[in-house]
Amino acid sequence: MAAVATCGSVAASTGSAVATASKSNVTSFQRRGPRASGTNDSGPRLVSIAGTRPSVRNGQLLVSTGLPALDQLLGGGLAVGTVLLIEEDKYNIYSPLLFKYFLAEGTVSGHTLLVASAKEDPANILQELPAPLLDDKCKKEFDEDVYDHKTPESNIKMRIAWRYQLLPKMEQIGPVSSSRFGHYYDASKRMPQELIEASNWHGFFLPEKISSTVKVEPCSLTPGYTKLLQFIQNIIYEEGFDGSNPQKKQRNILRIGIQNLGSPLWGDDICCAENGGNSHSLTKFLYVLRGLLRTSLSACIITMPTHLIQNKAIIARVTTLSDIVVGLESFIGSERETNPLYKDYHGLIHIRQIPRLNNLICDESDVKDLAFKLKRKLFTIECITKLRSYDLRSQRYFLSRHLQRKFSVKKNPYFKEPHTLKKIY
Repeated sequence: MAAVATCGSVAASTGSAVATASKSNVTSFQRRGPRASGTNDSGPRLVSIAGTRPSVRNGQLLVSTGLPALDQLLGGGLAVGTVLLIEEDKYNIYSPLLFKYFLAEGTVSGHTLLVASAKEDPANILQELPAPLLDDKCKKEFDEDVYDHKTPESNIKMRIAWRYQLLPKMEQIGPVSSSRFGHYYDASKRMPQELIEASNWHGFFLPEKISSTVKVEPCSLTPGYTKLLQFIQNIIYEEGFDGSNPQKKQRNILRIGIQNLGSPLWGDDICCAENGGNSHSLTKFLYVLRGLLRTSLSACIITMPTHLIQNKAIIARVTTLSDIVVGLESFIGSERETNPLYKDYHGLIHIRQIPRLNNLICDESDVKDLAFKLKRKLFTIECITKLRSYDLRSQRYFLSRHLQRKFSVKKNPYFKEPHTLKKIY
């Protein structure tokens, strides 16, 4: 491209020759601008969709989860056509927040939303979406939440080992514009009503979609799963997200959010008994859902109370049928809540599975100890390995000093050390 830009007038005289040569020779070169003849026939190009970007590793189209730190852990974002499974925390406090971040990102990016729930009306869920931080006016408020002004910078550096101070942070600090990939959100404010009204969304509220007179056939899905699959399939086909109808072919992304899947509210008993009768119903639903996603411009996030499922074999099958599995472990009601190591955090986040897209193996991050904390305006994910290593070294140091003071033996001036005995021949 640099050669074309520096040719100047020479390019005008050789334009016809290049056009003639391109007809006879097949090359991988693609012209960016219009041809010299005035036509726009420049060959196939990569379709640009708002709120997406191609992966630099495998070329898969990615969307943001609404949490830039989580995007970084997942290899850049959530791939289109995949399922992200969120294992709910014990008291279901933080998983709904990640669920709303995903929907809020779709609203800001102009994507179509499909919200399914058996517990709460989707219209009420959209009213509780966090407000985006888009302009520089929010930078002052954003920085106040990220950096605690009461803690000097020198004290922050002293809390970790000197070798880790120059490492890059897990999360990029600062608000971003609406044209970039991924946004930050203020959890203390609600999204403006104008953005919600301008968005295109579809709601599936189970008590309204199903009646008590529905007959269930043997060896089939539960009525709630059947209705939900039919609803998702109709939206994908009717609005052209599968690309089968050229007239309705979409250049947009369908974001599907399913809340509390597998709970008794969906008519599933896998959380109530060790060997649930509808265990195969859940796996069938995930199998069919993933098939719909693979053939359409859509991405799905599911929250599931896996801590209530007693059968570990069911959890293994659900994990296999999901592309990405992220677990949330809250410190509320656990012994880690009083642990000084976790005093600044609210829980741990576990990246249990990363998808294998166009590869035989999946990329696994070297960072294993990840903790999250919910501030007044921000949900952050940080690596606690560096803090843990420093705390362990400091604990061993102070413990050794304490033991030396407690068990030290004073030297007796009249005591002489025994000499080694020599063998007398």
